[in-house]
Amino acid sequence: MNRYPTWKYILVAVVILIGLLYTIPNFYGESPAVQVSPAKATLKANPELLKKVEATLQLANIKFNGIFLDASGVKVRFESPEEQIKAKDKLIANLGKDYTVALNLLSQTPNWLLGIGAKPMYLGLDLRGGVHFLLQVDMKAALDKAAESSVGDFRTALRREKINYFGIARDGQKVEVKFENADELEKAQKILGKDYPDLTYNSAKSGKEHVLIATIGDATKLKIQEFALKQNLQTLHNRINELGVAEPIVQQQGFDRIVVQLPGVQDTAKAKEILGRTATLEIRMVDEDKKDLATLEAAEKGQVPFGDELYKDREGRPILVKKSVVLTGDRITDAGPGVNQQTGGAVVNVTLDGRGAGIFKNVTRDNVGKRMAILLIEKNSTEVITAPVINEEIGGGHVQISGMNSAQEATDISLLLRAGALAAPMEIIEERTVGPSMGEENIKRGVHSTLWGFAAIAAMMIIYYLVFGGVSVLALGVNLLLLVAILSMLQATLTLPGLAAIALALGMAIDANVLINERVREELRNGNTPQASIHAGYDRAFDTIIDSNVTTLIAGLALFMFGTGPIKGFAVVHVLGILTSMFSAVLVSRAMVNLIYGYRRKLTKLSIGQIYKPS
Repeated sequence: MNRYPTWKYILVAVVILIGLLYTIPNFYGESPAVQVSPAKATLKANPELLKKVEATLQLANIKFNGIFLDASGVKVRFESPEEQIKAKDKLIANLGKDYTVALNLLSQTPNWLLGIGAKPMYLGLDLRGGVHFLLQVDMKAALDKAAESSVGDFRTALRREKINYFGIARDGQKVEVKFENADELEKAQKILGKDYPDLTYNSAKSGKEHVLIATIGDATKLKIQEFALKQNLQTLHNRINELGVAEPIVQQQGFDRIVVQLPGVQDTAKAKEILGRTATLEIRMVDEDKKDLATLEAAEKGQVPFGDELYKDREGRPILVKKSVVLTGDRITDAGPGVNQQTGGAVVNVTLDGRGAGIFKNVTRDNVGKRMAILLIEKNSTEVITAPVINEEIGGGHVQISGMNSAQEATDISLLLRAGALAAPMEIIEERTVGPSMGEENIKRGVHSTLWGFAAIAAMMIIYYLVFGGVSVLALGVNLLLLVAILSMLQATLTLPGLAAIALALGMAIDANVLINERVREELRNGNTPQASIHAGYDRAFDTIIDSNVTTLIAGLALFMFGTGPIKGFAVVHVLGILTSMFSAVLVSRAMVNLIYGYRRKLTKLSIGQIYKPS
């Protein structure tokens, strides 16, 4: 009656063993570390960088516990924060501005546990420490950028249709096109209204001039602002993920603000560098009329011709390019590394959107035999990566960029281009650093509150229910073990609300055991035998346990679906706690009771506390 088949005991034992293995990594803690990663796309993290970092620390007599290279850069472990700070300062002085040196925290989990996928759960900013930023997106700049883009689009469209105009300029978020007569203005309005229907067009007359005024409508403004916010969110996600920060939080707050939390990163200045690491492309025409040696030398001395800008290619040679931007990285939909089939050199294959493909086709058609400069803009520095001669019209929206020094560089630049540029500039309006000591204190308090709650529950259950109370306590311990293990398996992020949810899960889990114990008591009170009372108690309590947990589960799922941030973190732990409590209360506790009492044939009494019978 009260005997499980062997496979059920094996199942319970295997589940507990797996839970133990995946819970252990959370007790090893974290060690102070320094992370070194390239600050430019042209640089890369390789074994040479690892050797350079190691040599720098050895020369400075700075002790470290370990050093390794991964996809995000070189990471070095230290015994104490003091050694960590010394190493950071020394590496910054030796490596310069070409590399980002950031303070971090790394798990001390042994490799054999990592080999089976047993990793500690991620800790949120309030438990691990790190940096918090609140960024304000400049929506006016986004609208100005959209209007500026329309200037170039209008120029291209009017030239294509051979419509004469003698002036085009941007006035705030308006674009004004000047014509000599009303007929040309009318033609232009029809063409532009068809190609760019999102704009509102009005005409005016200033003296002899006929002016077409294009303005951004309210609905279009809203779309531009929403796009700018989403683009910035995506760009920040991509850049931070490449740095290797565990479980960063990048989310929208309100209409024009973004919250960024980087757990484990203690260096605010370097965190700002991380947020600013974006790259984009600009395609401009080389000024072929001003490429003589005398003009270039004068430009290097500061005498840059009107309408041009001076840059240098990768060989260090000066190049004068026109200020007018033909195409920007905003038109890039995809980018990936590749190999030139003719030369075997590394290239970046870029795919443009529909409008970008059309612009590129027209430019290459009209400038055959001229040079086109492709500029990489990163961290306020601009570099001409290549300036090829246009041999023929290029259509289809697929562009191949050569001039890469290596396949790794092509891969890095592809990643940066896919991440995209910020659609609008951002300003940090709030910054906050949570130190690791504060996070450690929060963990201690949360763990202590959970342990004290567990101890109080255990004492009460053992005093009131004796052996059955002890079984309930063991089942409660298994529940806590499985909950932590699942959170670790899922690599969920634990925050202070999550710790509160664990404490709540303990209270809910013990409730199921109380129901079972009281049902068993009720059966004994009605005169049933001990074995029959155990069987009936568990069976009859099962429906009540299911009903109470399902209703609570619905509330937890609602919090998960509609909540954000800390509320969602609480809901995850809450829902998982309900599932593990049902398993431990019903299956695990029943297995232990069966082992204690199930094999006794002449059982006359159960150790379940005082049973009061009605007089």
